[in-house]
Amino acid sequence: MQGQTQSISFDGREIRLTTGRFAPQAGGSVMVECGDTSVLVTATRSGGREGIDFLPLICDYEERLYAAGRIPGSFFRREARPPERAILTCRLIDRPMRPLFPSWMRDDIQIVATCLSLDERVPPDVLAVTGASMATLLAKIPFYGPMAAVRVGLLGDDFVLNPSFREIERSELDLVVAGTPEGVIMVEAGANQLPEQDVIEAIDFGYEAVCELIKAQQNLLKELGIEQVIPEAQVLDATLPSFLEKECAKGIGEVLKQFSQTKPERDEKLDAIKAEVAEKIAGLAEDDPIRTAASGKALGNSYKSLTKKLMREQILKDGKRVDGRNLDEVRTISAAAGVLPKRVHGSALFQRGLTQVLSCATLGTPSDAQEMDDLNPSTEKHYLHHYNFPPYSTGETKPMRSPGRREIGHGALAERAIVPVLPSKESFPYVLRVVSECLSSNGSTSMGSVCGSTLALMDAGVPLKAPVSGAAMGLIKEGKEVRILTDIQGIEDFLGDMDFKVAGTEKGITALQMDMKITGLDVKTVAEAVNQARPARLHILEKMLEAIDKPRDTMSPHAPRLLSFRIDPELIGTVIGPGGRTIKGITERTNTKIDIEDGGIVTIASHDGAAAEEAQRIIEGLTRRISEGEVFTGGVTRVIPIGAFVEILPGKEGMIHISQLSEARVEKVEDVVNVGDQVTVRVREIDNRGRINLTLRGVPQSESEAPVPA
Repeated sequence: MQGQTQSISFDGREIRLTTGRFAPQAGGSVMVECGDTSVLVTATRSGGREGIDFLPLICDYEERLYAAGRIPGSFFRREARPPERAILTCRLIDRPMRPLFPSWMRDDIQIVATCLSLDERVPPDVLAVTGASMATLLAKIPFYGPMAAVRVGLLGDDFVLNPSFREIERSELDLVVAGTPEGVIMVEAGANQLPEQDVIEAIDFGYEAVCELIKAQQNLLKELGIEQVIPEAQVLDATLPSFLEKECAKGIGEVLKQFSQTKPERDEKLDAIKAEVAEKIAGLAEDDPIRTAASGKALGNSYKSLTKKLMREQILKDGKRVDGRNLDEVRTISAAAGVLPKRVHGSALFQRGLTQVLSCATLGTPSDAQEMDDLNPSTEKHYLHHYNFPPYSTGETKPMRSPGRREIGHGALAERAIVPVLPSKESFPYVLRVVSECLSSNGSTSMGSVCGSTLALMDAGVPLKAPVSGAAMGLIKEGKEVRILTDIQGIEDFLGDMDFKVAGTEKGITALQMDMKITGLDVKTVAEAVNQARPARLHILEKMLEAIDKPRDTMSPHAPRLLSFRIDPELIGTVIGPGGRTIKGITERTNTKIDIEDGGIVTIASHDGAAAEEAQRIIEGLTRRISEGEVFTGGVTRVIPIGAFVEILPGKEGMIHISQLSEARVEKVEDVVNVGDQVTVRVREIDNRGRINLTLRGVPQSESEAPVPA
């Protein structure tokens, strides 16, 4: 059970690939290790399914909290539904792997990556992506690989390969690049308003490192004596495609050139052509080769392939798209802020072409932050973006269940685009949630969510550093002919070769996500797409700012009011009190909600500003350092036989012993003071238990305050 290990010296770190030791019944398995992070990746293939027209690929990423020496916090104390960040890692594996399998494959393929040990200096996600490639090669599954992935950070002026979690937090860039020998196949990035050129240089830097990992995989295969299974080109029966070309090409071409029609009109005409040819095929003899070839889903697939071919030819030869736009032209845009009543703290409706997104912003208190129970050291989220994609948005019907991987991925992308422009927690202590409801979908609803979210947050009065817009870029590639498309719509996404989403401000990029349907793209073409997106983003931003050009000066009357200030962390216990009695008393007295962080930041939430200010005065009084000799004026709160208690500061009391009520002897406390009296006192001493002892002796009183002994 020793296995074989290949060590790769990689940017000052060692990455180890161990094969032949773990999971012997899996099709292929590899343990990928760097530092103390260990990820076991397996790839398994089972027999093909009949009657399906897609690749049944499943990519799973499993987190085990024992990897970080922790026990799950759930009731059952075991891992259950994968956390959101684990689902995003599943997508990170799936997106570069899926286009590398042959289009004709129908076998079930499952890739499972399990993080078994976590070193906080080495995030496991990019190791899992590279491991997926290696495990697939070892399983001898037909595959256009190898493929590898790296993360690139930017600290100061230097790019950093595979930064640690802490370095990622400080980095101006968090970029994941995946590639094959043919070029870049996936990009995922968040950035702090970086210029396009900096991002392009980072992609180029990352791809060079990817090439090193690809060579390492190839060398390991040679050492193991394993030959990569290169997919063979599928020999297709041309009977049906030739028939459709003859019968439908002219009609489809005419429909694609009717630029003024709407999407439903175009779809209806294309469906009519398909129905007509289907009826013609049905009239053929049962043993006719064309009728035989058109059985099952073959007719639909061949018709789609012909439509794809004609659409792509129109773009490559004529430079015109199905809606008549030029290649770099953005669809018609409309935007509106404050479209819902102010019970919703902020709202906006953004529409680009037939894509329409309603975004709603909610302001919450610090206790509304999301607690993350996963392997990532970051344990709380203060900005949440949720994306919903109901079936009516595409004119379809299907059961509506919990969010899938697509919804989670699109929400995370929009979230990543907005985070760099949010105000600091100290200056704006609200927890923010935006929900983007996709009301109509015809291409790039995720970037529509970015635009709608910006408007909704500004409508809610959130002081964003800058507004963010986004555009989706597409690509048509045939041989050496390449056309980049700005603001792709649904049919161009479905029949094109690339979906490249770019979000950012006027200053620079905040988020990127690129997925390919081909096996790689050179960095130069990626750079062209990034640069072509900028004028589109700025055009969209200009239209957005016509709806609302800056954050509202006032928030919704239904949004909570927050006051935030800092106290000495050592005095947190004083504010909370024994068993939480003190803080509970303050909240009940002022009808507020109070959160205290370990660092001493206190946040008070209330719909009544005066109540919040009263709670702040009480807490500041409790935490103020009091010195002997200080003089205060306060009300008598209690009288006991041996003295009286005076509230010298909000929430803080001291006691006047009966002997300190007057220069003369006092027989009874009530002879000098009673509950409700206002008196001026001096701090006589603070004992070793922190109790404040006061005196009236020698302290001048105003006429209205002066206690008169009997």
